[in-house]
Amino acid sequence: MHSQERVEPTDVERKALDAVDVDGILGDLRELVAIPSVGGTAGELDAQQWCADRLGGLGHRVDHWRIDVAELAAQQGFPGQEADRDEAAGCVGVSGEGVPALVFCGHTDVVPPGDLDRWPQRDPYALRVSDGIAAGRGTCDMKGGVAAFLGALQAIRSAGVQLARPVGVHAVVGEEDGGLGAFATLRRGHRGAACVLAEPSAGTVVAANGGSLTFRLEVPGQSTHGSTRLRGVNAVDKLAGLLPVLRELEAERNADPDPLVAHLELPYPLSVGVLRAGDWASTVPDLAVAEGRFGVRLDEDLGEAREAFQSTIARACAADPWLAEHPVRVSWPGGIFASGRLPRGHPLLDETRAAVRDAGAAEPDVLGAPYGTDLRQYAGAGVPTLQYGPGDVRYAHAHDEHVPVAELEQAARTYALLAMRRCGIRS
Repeated sequence: MHSQERVEPTDVERKALDAVDVDGILGDLRELVAIPSVGGTAGELDAQQWCADRLGGLGHRVDHWRIDVAELAAQQGFPGQEADRDEAAGCVGVSGEGVPALVFCGHTDVVPPGDLDRWPQRDPYALRVSDGIAAGRGTCDMKGGVAAFLGALQAIRSAGVQLARPVGVHAVVGEEDGGLGAFATLRRGHRGAACVLAEPSAGTVVAANGGSLTFRLEVPGQSTHGSTRLRGVNAVDKLAGLLPVLRELEAERNADPDPLVAHLELPYPLSVGVLRAGDWASTVPDLAVAEGRFGVRLDEDLGEAREAFQSTIARACAADPWLAEHPVRVSWPGGIFASGRLPRGHPLLDETRAAVRDAGAAEPDVLGAPYGTDLRQYAGAGVPTLQYGPGDVRYAHAHDEHVPVAELEQAARTYALLAMRRCGIRS
């Protein structure tokens, strides 16, 4: 993919770019970060209300609705959830009539803050701006992106630029634990000719995502007193014997990755994140439970991915005398992240790269990412989608979560330019 020469923005485009207000973006980000919108809490609803109010202030037609999660979960294709919630809220803003020529999508939910002692001033929900860095829970993943596209739309409005076709904003929840917000938004009929997810992309354009599935292994043993352990079967030992098998499976699945993710050291990770076993120190445990993440390859069918995992576990059980008679139970709780990609050759890719370049940054590389996002849902609904946003995913979910202020400004300038070019400008 060849770099193109920078194109100077037109006078009208320049007017909107000059109207990008960094202080205003930081003000929005400060208010968003102050809302503790951890998945499954009332903060999710509060953040969506904030977005509805903000979009209304931009003159958008706003659809702000309550989502019946139980009803949604009964629908075919529901992406799952790991947080407990009975209801959620959707929020869509559209600048005019008709199907938007471009949609900006961002999730407003965040992950829990973890150990508060590891946060400066013990408050993850107070935005801290120092030395060109804005820090706090959600700044990178991905309230910074939300504030940036709102800043872009504010700049277009402040400059008096009228778009020929509408631009849309989809604010969604539940992305961190499956993506029920995007699922509900798409089922409600909201669409666009193309979509940009403001997920952190570290200066690149992400055109494809691997997926992931949450697995649970229930490994049986036989309990006995710890002093007579040879009489029993320790489920922890049996689980330990499965871990090298899982590493071999991971290596096999990463042997020939798609070119978009070939730059990654491990495009499709398989990791164990939760272990539970035993209820008494002097008892041999009769059950060990492991839960983890199973990477889904680009363009891989989810059923085929599950089968690859399950057949590997089945073969390992067959080779062990105890597990052959007492096989491991495999189940798939939690979020369901298929892979997804922007269709090859779609013009949104070159348009986005040009907007980044013409807004003042270096033309971005095009890469794939190893983690799932709502990209796969929009792509699955026929909406060509890519990711470009401020921040680096390495700092997402971390105690030092942050986003450079310069990246917030660059993203807002890029979004404004892309919106004007995709939607057109009324003379």
